[in-house]
Amino acid sequence: MKSIRNITIIFTFITLICLGVIIFIFYNNGLSTVILGNYTDEELVVYRKIWGDINQNFEVGRRNLFIGSVVTWALMTLMGYLFITLFYFVEIRPISELERHAANIAKGDLDAEIPIRRGTLFSGFTESFDLMREELKDSRKREIEAWKAKKELVADLSHDIKTPVATIQATCEVMDMKLRKKLKDKNEEATEINDTIEKIGSISAKAGTISEIMDNVFQLTMEEQGRVDVNPVEESSEVIEQYLRNLHDFGNIIFENEMPSCLLLFDKLRMEQVIDNVVGNSNKYAGTNIYIRFSDMEEQGNRYVKITIRDKGPGVSPDDLPLLTEKYFRGKGSEGKNGYGIGMYLVKNYMERQCGGLEYYNDNGFVVELLIRKV
Repeated sequence: MKSIRNITIIFTFITLICLGVIIFIFYNNGLSTVILGNYTDEELVVYRKIWGDINQNFEVGRRNLFIGSVVTWALMTLMGYLFITLFYFVEIRPISELERHAANIAKGDLDAEIPIRRGTLFSGFTESFDLMREELKDSRKREIEAWKAKKELVADLSHDIKTPVATIQATCEVMDMKLRKKLKDKNEEATEINDTIEKIGSISAKAGTISEIMDNVFQLTMEEQGRVDVNPVEESSEVIEQYLRNLHDFGNIIFENEMPSCLLLFDKLRMEQVIDNVVGNSNKYAGTNIYIRFSDMEEQGNRYVKITIRDKGPGVSPDDLPLLTEKYFRGKGSEGKNGYGIGMYLVKNYMERQCGGLEYYNDNGFVVELLIRKV
């Protein structure tokens, strides 16, 4: 609209200049009477009569030429305005409509069809733009359907998992009560019974952790994992060390040194998930001894405890290594292994949201370094 208005103003200005030139020429062009030489009175009378006839014919011709010029100017001006109007409706108006539709699409309105006018300069472009709108609409529909399907799947899985977890917890409680009763009656079996009670406690704790995680998953889809609450607070480093030493289900774990005694900043539940994922992956994909080492480090003025978790397996393919923490990515060595490709994604996500960090690389096996910030 702004461009067509500017064109109209320029055209009007030019036509007015042309009209001014026509008027100027009309009023500044005429025959002047100049008598050269000596003439008698009779000759002057004849001369003036002839000159009057010539001047009269000239004025008639000049006036007719002026009228014709003005009429031609008016017709050309009218034709110019008609052409501008036609150009607006045929070429400019479709562009304005396309701009309006593009703005609506940017706002998320993909239902309004774009009118396609054949024979215009932008008809092909308009048709392609409308095809793009239809494809975006279909893509959004597929995305919504996939999101709903994922949400329903996660909700169903959460419900299905919570039921056996509740059974495990109830069974552990019954077994614990029975064994403690036996412990009072048979002191000679105290050692064996205490060991069994410890294992039951470990199973019950795992079931409790799964239950807490599934409560979170029940509220969120896989796409909304970034919204899971992570609340790092001051905790003793002994909490993490004790948890690592209780990982009996992940093969043979060898501790190369002791955890430094200090206060760390982390979320207990999320840290438990992180360690489960890292150690569980090493056990699943490497199947070797797992070595754990603790060390202090400082980076950019912040102090950390670094937990190095190392296995002696084949490591990760160099092509897969940069993508390991991408959501839903599964590497070449994952064939035949259970999983969804979100374990290392969650490890990175949770470590960063606990003010810590994550490093991983190949070094005669796969190595993961967890940086937990000191208080």
